[in-house]
Parts: sequence; structure tokens; C-alpha cells
Amino acid sequence: MTGEEKDIQQLIEGCKKDDRKAQEQLYRSYYRAMMNLCLRYTKNETDALEVLNTGFYKVYKNIGLFDAARASFYTWIRAIVINSCLDFIKAKQTLSGTGELEQAANIHVPPAAISNMSATAILKLVRELPPATQAVFNLYVMEGYNHAEIAKLTGTSEGTSKWHLSEARKKLQKMINEQHS
Repeated sequence: MTGEEKDIQQLIEGCKKDDRKAQEQLYRSYYRAMMNLCLRYTKNETDALEVLNTGFYKVYKNIGLFDAARASFYTWIRAIVINSCLDFIKAKQTLSGTGELEQAANIHVPPAAISNMSATAILKLVRELPPATQAVFNLYVMEGYNHAEIAKLTGTSEGTSKWHLSEARKKLQKMINEQHS
């Protein structure tokens, strides 16, 4: 076991005992990575912080269920935070969509337009998508989930997941082209 693994194990044990200092250290250790994750699923920093804090509450509440044999601690926390993001989106808006894949408009984005954009500018565009569409886009593109997994996570059909991804691509292409024309 490495030094870092021992430190994490000590934090986990402290959190199991409701040690506030261990909880604070755990929060500080994973804040940046989990906040960045939340920012991809929400419209603003206030909502992202709300989701993050809800996620950490669930981490503290369920830390006794963590099993190092099944996943790394980072992966376990990340899954809880992603589920908190999805719960937040469901609470704010019911997932919409027909479940039918619309024929995507044949919109082309010049490679130079994307290469000239910063990661922050691209994130800003993604955050302008409707919440359900943004969530599916993030789950598919950023997290690597397939449509069957997304459908299960969001409580929708695979067709609805595909529709949202198609919508995200069309809207992002349109926004990028509008900014660089």
C-alpha cells in the first residue's frame, strides 16, 4: 500500500467515525475534481456547489459501503457525484424528448473554429444546452457511458438518449458556427 493509499484509508476510517476533520480533509482533497465534474452538468457555479455538497453528504452517509475491491475511492466518489448531478437535473426538469432520433441537420464545424476555442469557452457552450440534453452529452462524450447505460441512469429509453445526443451535437455545432462566422 502506497503512502497515498494509506492517507485515503485513514480519511475513510475517520469519516466512518464522523470525524469532522477527516470529512473536511476528504472534501478538500476531492473538491477540485468533483466541482469540475459538477460544473459540466449544471448551468452555474451555485448549482454546481449545491450538487457537490449533496454528493459529499451522500459520500459521508454511505462511506461504510465503500469496497476497495470493487473500485478505487476516486471512482466511487465520482459515481456518487454523477448520480447527484442527475438527481439535480431530474428535480429541476423532467427529461423530455420524443425518443425518436431526428435527422441531424448537416452542419459542419471547421476544425479551425474548435482549435481556436479554449476549454472554458467550449464548457460555456455545453452549459447553454437544455439540462437533460447537457446531461446526456456529458455522460456519453465526457464520461464514456453508452446509450443503454445512460437510459438506465436517467430512467429513459435508449432512443431518448440518442435523441438528446443528436440535439446536443446540432445545437453545439450551430453555436460554434455562429461564434466563428
